[in-house]
Amino acid sequence: MASVRQVQITFDCAEPERVARFWSAVLGYVVPPPPKGFATWDDFDRARPPEKRGAAFACADPTGVGPRLYFQRVPEGKVVKNRLHLDVRVGTGLVGDERLGALEAECARLVALGATRVRLLTADEDNESCLVMQDVEGNEFCLD
Repeated sequence: MASVRQVQITFDCAEPERVARFWSAVLGYVVPPPPKGFATWDDFDRARPPEKRGAAFACADPTGVGPRLYFQRVPEGKVVKNRLHLDVRVGTGLVGDERLGALEAECARLVALGATRVRLLTADEDNESCLVMQDVEGNEFCLD
């Protein structure tokens, strides 16, 4: 049996390019070049049938290490809490006030990008503190 060597994370959303550009800024990802024969992604999009325009967008880790993120337009809106979420690891190895400082600094940067702060989960006997947030379309993620 072959082992899986790569994974892509797919987001259902209303505005794929907007959400992709948010996550690109969060993670330092880049938008790959447009398909051959197109100078820009806008040129490619305009060449598609009207119902397919703006239907998908992607971004990738420029180092090739992290998973590709793919964003696809779906007709229904987000209704309930995510069953899966991303943890953006900004406090790895930090504890106490130093960890909280790192989480708060990253939170401020992401709020400026359009994220929403939801709540701080403070450290307990099992876990260090983390911040629950939402992206530009309300998908939950954690600053961990």
